[in-house]
Parts: sequence; structure tokens; C-alpha cells
Amino acid sequence: MQVFRSLDEIPAALGPTVAAIGNFDGVHRGHQAIIADVRARAAALQAASVAVTFDPHPVRLLRPEAAPRLITPLPERLDLLAATGLDATLVLPFTREFSQTPARDFAERVLARGLHAVEVHEGDSFRFGRGAEAGTPELVEFGKEMGFAVYGHRVLTVRGVPVSSSEVRRRIAAGEMGMARALLGRAFSVCSTQERGRGIGSRLLVPTINLAAYDELVPAHGVYVTRVRIGAGAAKRSFRAVTNCGVRPTFGVERFAIESYLLGWNPEADPVEITPETPVEVCFLQRLRDEQAFPSPEALKAQIMRDVAKAEHYHRLAERLG
Repeated sequence: MQVFRSLDEIPAALGPTVAAIGNFDGVHRGHQAIIADVRARAAALQAASVAVTFDPHPVRLLRPEAAPRLITPLPERLDLLAATGLDATLVLPFTREFSQTPARDFAERVLARGLHAVEVHEGDSFRFGRGAEAGTPELVEFGKEMGFAVYGHRVLTVRGVPVSSSEVRRRIAAGEMGMARALLGRAFSVCSTQERGRGIGSRLLVPTINLAAYDELVPAHGVYVTRVRIGAGAAKRSFRAVTNCGVRPTFGVERFAIESYLLGWNPEADPVEITPETPVEVCFLQRLRDEQAFPSPEALKAQIMRDVAKAEHYHRLAERLG
């Protein structure tokens, strides 16, 4: 997938496009449904399929006090968009100046002249232009004048729940990983690098890996069944794991951390090279319990072993069911 970070980067060779517009935070099942339609229409019209998104999230600039923590920061969002089979994504820098663009100018400059769009697809709730002045009805009128058709997509419902980025965030923040997975179409994950811990895992003789500081969306404090992926490309390793999200109250730690115990991993017999730049992804599968303080490190270790047994059962069952 090609990635363009300004209109000037779009080559003439891209030709006519069928475009989807949105923030696409999470690239959830609703987004996936729109993109599937875009790809099908692009193939039928012999056009390129393109997503148009924004960075940073517009609310971070316009109302920073209300800005959501992201489900998928831009690098992960682009990876997920690429996995859908799109031909290209246009990432528009959302600056103060850009936020003052009138809706008509946006339609003409970005969609008609920049992308040579023949069709534009969006969610029914999408707003654009200075002060969010326009939505689907206005875009339909611009399209008639500028030569592109507009399709507004109704909200997808999964298990009776309307799929939206805000609903996905709410479920993740509540630790409802099963429902979050149903809405996303995959397990929620956090991607970062390793941070050297305080040696707690070593003192407990439990090999753990800690994620570096992460400022976007994380699940509710607690203990989770997870899968941890370390590295990239052909060198990527995948481990079944148990992960604690929280402040580790048994040891009086106040700083939030994501600490994972890799099941069945012996670092001496099976060393894994991890540098400060090595990507680490933690995929959250199921919540086991709340985070809690224990009277002693020994009591904590005993609970970790009980958590491990439950996690191993979960992984065995999941693998058996495919």
C-alpha cells in the first residue's frame, strides 16, 4: 500500500480513485465493511482504492481536553489499512490552518482535484469542513457538481451493539476484551518496545517482559490472558502469556506498567534478542481478574501460578478450536 502524507505526493499515475474518508481509529469491523465496498467498487470501475485519514486526530487539536486515547496510533493504523488490501492511504496533517478549510474547498481540493475521486464513501456520522459544517447531504451536492458519487454507510451492528471507535474504546477501558474483539474483528493489542523493569520478575524467578511507556488506550487495570509478539518480519516470535496492567500494588509501585509473563519460556535455553528498538506487541485475549495487593511476594507468586494455569487452559482450548 502506498502512503501519501500530502496532496503533492499523489502521483498522476494513481489515476481515478474510489475513496473512503474517516479517522479509522481501530480499523474496526465498520471501517472494514466500508473499505471492502470501496475495494469492490474500485475494481469494478478500474480505479485505485484509497483511504483518507487525518493525523493527529482532529479532536486532539480542536478540543484537547476531550481527545480520546487512540485504539491504533498512526503506524498501527496504517499497517491495518494495508492489510485490508487498499491501494493507498492519504494521511492529511490536521493543523490549525487545515481545520479552517471550508467544506466546499475540502471537497474540491482533496477529493476532486487531489484524488480525482469518482466515488466517495463515508460513515453516516462523518462531518467535515470548518466547524464540522458539512456531512453526507452536503457532500452529495458537492459531488454532483464536481463529478463524484457519494455513498453514506449506515452503522454496522455486531451482537446488537453499534460498531464505533468510541464503543470499542469503552469496551477496552472496561476490560471487556471479548466484546472489543467482536467489534474490532481481532484482538486488541498494544505495540511498543521493551523497557527494563525493576527486577520484580527476576526476584520472583518469573521471566517477564515490560512494555515501554505507552500513552494511548490500554485496558482496565487487571490480569489478562495475552499473546506477546516480539520482533518483526521473519524474526518475529510469538508467545502465550499472562499480562498485568496496572501499578503492581504488592511492591508499592505507583507508575503504570504492562508486564507480561511468557508461558513456558526459558530465557537461558531459548534466548530472544531484544534491543531497545525491538517491537513488542501484546494482544489482549481475556481478562482473568482485577489487579490486587498481596501480603507477600510469595503470595503473589502463588497467584501468578494460578493465573498461568487458567491462561494455559485458555490457550489450549483456543488452539483446539482453531
